[in-house]
Amino acid sequence: MRLTSFTDYGFRALMRMAADPGRAFSTSELAADLRISRNHLAKVISRLARAGILSTRRGGAGGAVLARPAGDIRLGEIARVLEADQALVECFADDTSACTLIRRCRLQPRLAAAERAFLAELDRSTLADCADLP
Repeated sequence: MRLTSFTDYGFRALMRMAADPGRAFSTSELAADLRISRNHLAKVISRLARAGILSTRRGGAGGAVLARPAGDIRLGEIARVLEADQALVECFADDTSACTLIRRCRLQPRLAAAERAFLAELDRSTLADCADLP
């Protein structure tokens, strides 16, 4: 299985933030620290905030902070939030699949089971288990 760079950036930012949970991080600071696109990271931060994983504040003392303790945030939850609009394969996409085999496909249920197992494995760990400690 392969996760998108969107999810990769989210995991990296969250691990960095989990290492210093009381501190607010600006998107610019995180992007520079992680050597990733600030604009791309801003979209990641926004989605994580909408999902209740991060809290954000504007202004001079603003930034993003974890909305819950890192030990309460499961890696599978993060992946589900950030991969929400990414179908594993075309036939998993809602009403847009052009696959001609869909009605008789024996692969789809196996891929669905593999995806569930992958996310279940991620659910076994929390963000605290993976925190980027300085």
